[in-house]
Amino acid sequence: MTKMLAYRGFEGEPEPRLVEVDVPEVGDGDVLVRIKSAGLTYGTFTLQKAGLLKPLPMTLGHEGAGVIEAVGRNVSRVKPGDRVRIHPTLTCGECRHCRTDRDHMCWGSAMMGFVSFGATVPEYPHYHDGFMAEYAVAPERQIDLLPDNVGFDAGAKLHYAGNAVRTLRVAELPHGGVLAILGATGSMGVVTIKLAQFFGVSRLVLVGRSTERLEEVAKLTSIPCDIVSTDTMGENWAETGALPRRMTEVAPDGVDAIIDYLPEGGAMWQAVSGLATGGTFVNMGGGPQPFAFPMRAMVGKCWKVAGTRNHSRLDAREVLRLLGLGSLEIDDLITHRAPLADVDAAVAKMTSRDERVWMSVVHP
Repeated sequence: MTKMLAYRGFEGEPEPRLVEVDVPEVGDGDVLVRIKSAGLTYGTFTLQKAGLLKPLPMTLGHEGAGVIEAVGRNVSRVKPGDRVRIHPTLTCGECRHCRTDRDHMCWGSAMMGFVSFGATVPEYPHYHDGFMAEYAVAPERQIDLLPDNVGFDAGAKLHYAGNAVRTLRVAELPHGGVLAILGATGSMGVVTIKLAQFFGVSRLVLVGRSTERLEEVAKLTSIPCDIVSTDTMGENWAETGALPRRMTEVAPDGVDAIIDYLPEGGAMWQAVSGLATGGTFVNMGGGPQPFAFPMRAMVGKCWKVAGTRNHSRLDAREVLRLLGLGSLEIDDLITHRAPLADVDAAVAKMTSRDERVWMSVVHP
């Protein structure tokens, strides 16, 4: 066992390639995982084309689960044969953020197989390769055991659910609160719909572009849902104020929080006018558009605005707990599966957005 297949990005190339490389060596504190499932995410390939994945070459993919193949001599918590998922975010473990359940804000936070957020912890260049490969190596501390009832696909895609837990925590919803989700039919939207029940949400307002797809995702929860779809508002909805009017119709008293997952939300920001007094607007989409509300409105309504990225290790472990208890299921959100050999076709299907793709994985 000296060679393996890996899906890698290369300097100066807009598209990754499936290539044969050496199986990574196992250091004293490392764990070698035979990958059974690796997640595909739209953002990975957007960053690749923009030249923002560094350092290259890099094995792509920050979502991975599998079986431990080998461990280093200093590893004591896990053993070969264990079923695990790899937590991709490397942090210093010592700063004030790492010590207070905010390790995703660490000064050196960097994600294996994905991206760094500025300065990186010293070990990142060694562990920057991700999980779209037959094998992956990671420090022992990045390994989480999978409960017996949790499959590899769910273990790989747990990252999305961890992000959703973080946004729901940041939203600080009151018990019985009303939550609006912008981009409700995307990968982050659907898993947030599933998790809303654990945060006391009594009603959801699902905002998107397609009535048909919004009606479909509303079936994922027993929480009552209102649908706000721009495809019913006419071509000039952004100029006519149709979205704010519709928000007022479905939630006359306003919503307690809005979570925005849209990377390019455009005029969707108008939904913010539907926030109740004291409400919170949370953005994880990272779009380029400014937050276009005057401070007078924010002060008068006592609104809170929060940006957040990624999630903490405890967020991920909370998802593992819910999955292990059987209280949460995300396997039904995985709509597309493909062998690693067909990864190019799987990526094309996901990025084209011609059909419904909630979550997608490849199997090495």
